[in-house]
Amino acid sequence: MDALAGLLDGPRAQGAFLLRSVLDPPWSVRVEDEAPLTLVAMVRGTAWFLPDGPDGGEPVALGPGDIAIARGPDPYTVADTPETAVQVVIKPGQVCLSPDGTKEFALAEFGVRSWGNAAEGATCMVTGTYQLEGEISRRLLDALPPLVVIRDDERVSPLLPIFAREVVKDEPGQEAVLDRLLDVILISALRAWFARPDAEVPAWYRANSDPVVGRALRALHGDPAYPWTVANLARAAGVSRAALARRFTELLGEPPMTYLTTWRLTLAADLLREPSATIGAVAEQVGYGSPFALSTAFKRVRGVSPKEFRALAVRA
Repeated sequence: MDALAGLLDGPRAQGAFLLRSVLDPPWSVRVEDEAPLTLVAMVRGTAWFLPDGPDGGEPVALGPGDIAIARGPDPYTVADTPETAVQVVIKPGQVCLSPDGTKEFALAEFGVRSWGNAAEGATCMVTGTYQLEGEISRRLLDALPPLVVIRDDERVSPLLPIFAREVVKDEPGQEAVLDRLLDVILISALRAWFARPDAEVPAWYRANSDPVVGRALRALHGDPAYPWTVANLARAAGVSRAALARRFTELLGEPPMTYLTTWRLTLAADLLREPSATIGAVAEQVGYGSPFALSTAFKRVRGVSPKEFRALAVRA
């Protein structure tokens, strides 16, 4: 498993909020749902994406086939033009309010997961929102700018038309189908963005293509519970211990075993969000010999015990 696959394995969509919007001008929707990550795929027509918040940016025009990825929790507005006044505000829980926030307000519904002001609007876009932030996704989110736009000519994925057709269906297993389609489109878009020469690519992604460190990372991510040492990891990478330690630290800014500890505890934190998972089972899955060993490492690095972390995560 490579670094990107590992990071995306945690925030896998589970009951993601999905909506097909069909609109004729004038229209303007402000989103204040505080979601950690949202993908907007343009099916037809045009739109303007207006970022907000302290890291905001300039309005960005979107055309057919373009994809915008917004990193939360900052709000943003999508509109037919930057000048159009906001008509509806979307709050957490997909509560729709009038611009002044005094009453509930929504545009018309046009069947399953379809919403807008015209059944055959000139603009059609599909929005997919990841509603929960897993621990693994935090590292990915930290690597992203507030807004990523992937243009149609970057050939992200042939699945966009299928996604647009599937989102309006209501068939057995449809939620799982849509979640997986959203995941594939997101991963394809992120790969396209990371491949850009001007992208600020995080060290963990660059290191994945290194002939030595890339092999080591794939080994660690593929089997984090294995009793890794610098020696057996060096053998997996096909180099000496000294060569691996030097190259790994040079590219990632930390030694291999420090990276492994961080990754194991990140996995553990994500698994602890599952109510049915025992601390003992989590410890075994991430390479700790006992619940006590996991608890000691977890508290040393994160400042709270696994039990305390779980309680805080449930309350959040």
